Amino acid sequence: MCSSPIDAASMSTAELVDAAAAIAAELAHREAPDSAAVCMTQAETLARATDQHESALAARIARVDASGEMRRWGLPSTLAWLRTRLGMREARAKERLHLARQRHRLPDITRRLNDGDLSYGYASTISAAVARLDDTDCTAAEHILLDLTGKGFSAGKVAAFGNKITDLIAERDGREQAPADVARGYERSWIDSTRSLDGGRYIKGWLNAEDAAVWDGTLGPLAKPAGTDDHRDLSERTAAALTSVLAGGHKATKVTVICDLDTLTGGTTPARLTDGTPIPAEQARRIALNAGVSPLLLSTGNTPLYLGHRVRFATAPQRQVLETLYATCAVQGCEVPGTLCEVDHVRGWALGNNPTDIDKLALTCGWHNRYKHTHPDRLHITKTPDGRYTYRLHPPGTRTLRPNGDPEPGRPPPAWVEAA
Repeated sequence: MCSSPIDAASMSTAELVDAAAAIAAELAHREAPDSAAVCMTQAETLARATDQHESALAARIARVDASGEMRRWGLPSTLAWLRTRLGMREARAKERLHLARQRHRLPDITRRLNDGDLSYGYASTISAAVARLDDTDCTAAEHILLDLTGKGFSAGKVAAFGNKITDLIAERDGREQAPADVARGYERSWIDSTRSLDGGRYIKGWLNAEDAAVWDGTLGPLAKPAGTDDHRDLSERTAAALTSVLAGGHKATKVTVICDLDTLTGGTTPARLTDGTPIPAEQARRIALNAGVSPLLLSTGNTPLYLGHRVRFATAPQRQVLETLYATCAVQGCEVPGTLCEVDHVRGWALGNNPTDIDKLALTCGWHNRYKHTHPDRLHITKTPDGRYTYRLHPPGTRTLRPNGDPEPGRPPPAWVEAA
């Protein structure tokens, strides 16, 4: 057997990545040695190398996650990127995302994983265990859990100890620990859900004004006391209302946003809810794009022009037909079930210029519905003979031109439709 040394230190990061990919591809096509003892040794070596690859992968996922680069490619979250572009299962994608997000707070874990002295299984388990701890408690927990790995405890046992530590800290502080929410900002809504040892879930998060209006309009009526004998507090009633909605045992509620025509077409005058809560003009326009939320348009003299849902939203029978056509969001690779998607006007509604006809509608998830509106130049839409549309996303820097030539100077071209 001959071997040629590789001067890895002199290679650039890109060259190392290409070399690792080339070696992995070649090795995958090689037959395993005949000797079981040799296979065992090589398997252990490969496992350690794979763990180090996971560390390098986590560093890159962390950079993508922090920068939001995946959203430029039409993906709503880092998790969606890992599932659709990298083909990861949900559980594995969450594992890697936890490791990517926590590695900067776990210096000893990161160092040992980089050196090949700690398995990916232990590292990802500890990363998930400290996700809800502040930096001080995270450091203490890292030392405790890392010590357990050296005593022969399995990754499952380490996870159980991690959950116990989180519960004890929450009991000590009289509240559930959460990361610094301010670091996330308040533009986008978010929810974290962590499973407890008894099978329950801890839930925390933030809803922006737009999503909070939907929350209040849907859960508010359901969270009222059921009668004089209903002794549940508001938190318990809200949880029951949310469960009822998720189980489908509720009646859909609509949120009415009141704005003038100028606001809807680009003005800056705030809109308002029926209770007087102000809504920024930009958010009001986003609400107007979402099926299931009904804007009430008023003229200058506050005379109703028309109820948006009468001309904007698909009827229940139309939605039933669409749900038979679309098992998931119309965007290729998006896995959001069609039953949870919004009705999208393929060519845009444009204040009624395009009718709400069944052959001009599709189902898209809420995120991609808004993405289509704000990035029309990154969509290519095809229609199959059975009437189903498929939306394909183009990478940043590319544009979809209409069949009749270039777009209007200075303006991105809208997505256009062709027969498949």
